[in-house]
Amino acid sequence: MTEIVLIGLLAAVFYLVFRVSTQMSSLSGRMKSMHNQLNRMAQHMDLPEHPIIDELRELMKEGKMVEAVKKAREEFGLSLLEAKEYVDGL
Repeated sequence: MTEIVLIGLLAAVFYLVFRVSTQMSSLSGRMKSMHNQLNRMAQHMDLPEHPIIDELRELMKEGKMVEAVKKAREEFGLSLLEAKEYVDGL
């Protein structure tokens, strides 16, 4: 009987992990889409780039990718993966 309960609990945990990861993936895609839309709007309105962009590009030219990612995380409040993707996109 205990084994059946344990198997049921494990199945429930796997299901919850799957659901959360699916929702996170969906949210990530929506955030990327919103980010792209905001960038297009900013370009259309001729808004200046954030002042840190030049600093990030300079760090990248110097081969200091880790520092650029760290700076992007600090400035924009991004996760490590988001900051890496942002810097790679520059």
